[in-house]
Amino acid sequence: MTSDGATTRIPTTAATTPADPAPAPASSERTPIGRRIHLSGGGVEAVIGTVAATLASLRVDGVQLTEPIAENAWPAYCNGIFLAPWPNRVRDGRWTHDGAVQQLDVTERDRNNALHGLLQFTDHEIREQTATSVTLGALIPAQHGWPFTLDSWVRYELVPGGLRATHGVRNLSGVTAPYATGVHPYLRLGDVPVRELRVTVPAASCIEVDDRLNPTGVKPVDGTPVDLRAGRLFSDLDLDTAYADLDPVDGATAWIEAPDGSRLTLLQDPDWRWVQVFTTSIFPAGGWTAVDPATSGPDLEGSGYLGGPLGDAIAIEPMTAPPDALNSGEGLIHLQPGAEWSGSWALRYTPAPADAAAGDQA
Repeated sequence: MTSDGATTRIPTTAATTPADPAPAPASSERTPIGRRIHLSGGGVEAVIGTVAATLASLRVDGVQLTEPIAENAWPAYCNGIFLAPWPNRVRDGRWTHDGAVQQLDVTERDRNNALHGLLQFTDHEIREQTATSVTLGALIPAQHGWPFTLDSWVRYELVPGGLRATHGVRNLSGVTAPYATGVHPYLRLGDVPVRELRVTVPAASCIEVDDRLNPTGVKPVDGTPVDLRAGRLFSDLDLDTAYADLDPVDGATAWIEAPDGSRLTLLQDPDWRWVQVFTTSIFPAGGWTAVDPATSGPDLEGSGYLGGPLGDAIAIEPMTAPPDALNSGEGLIHLQPGAEWSGSWALRYTPAPADAAAGDQA
């Protein structure tokens, strides 16, 4: 439900996979992403970590569709994490609420911003679990720069050909609270080299940013290298770009496609009106496994962390609000005391057409 009582719509992948009677128990071993929860059914497999409610892996019919996080690793470049109560950045970690300046902890130190909300390192409780779904929840307490208390949750559910995630929140404060959310998955299509993937986002505008990746305005994508409406090869892209004015195609707000025609599609509820696309050529396979003791933490390129071999990767991030929304107010959901909101996004895999697959085997 939205904060005003309206019902949100679910992406077109809503048909559920029948659940097995006995869910696989969550691992009792504590890993860098907390307990690892394995979901399986109907040819779909997912691994969810309890820290940051992380999507650690998604496979359909044996095809790996997200960059997996290894057993002994933690998410590189925020891979798969749940973003709330805001996605992306808050400039200088500073914003104003009802005339009072709020100062959040600065968590992106090189750019002096507050990045990706307040749950990145929070271990969530398991509130409900079946063989094909899990609901994780956590309290967002009042803290530096955030004078509200929210109950937050995420439900991951396997669906035919993929996965659906529903984010929810309830305001436990005595005052109206702003809220926005997102997620940070890195997508792939099995063993197809990422550089060979074609990326499409049906969006008419993008958000311009300064050298600290904070917004300075919105511009049309027409005639620019960031226009992804007709699709562009990953090898031609260098992006850390938020897209606006989405024009979904059969509910799809973005997709990647392999040369054989196989496709992974992102679908979003109407409340999710932005998509961030981030490309990199230095993504560590499997995630980070150690911190270099010679540093106190990573620099902007992650050189303070140690991990697997570096390679190409692409994050396509559904968001309910654009960067720096706590200052602009754009896209914020305003929750009255006791009010609730929920909204969904989904990933759907489409295999290569039969004729293309047959040609590959010839």
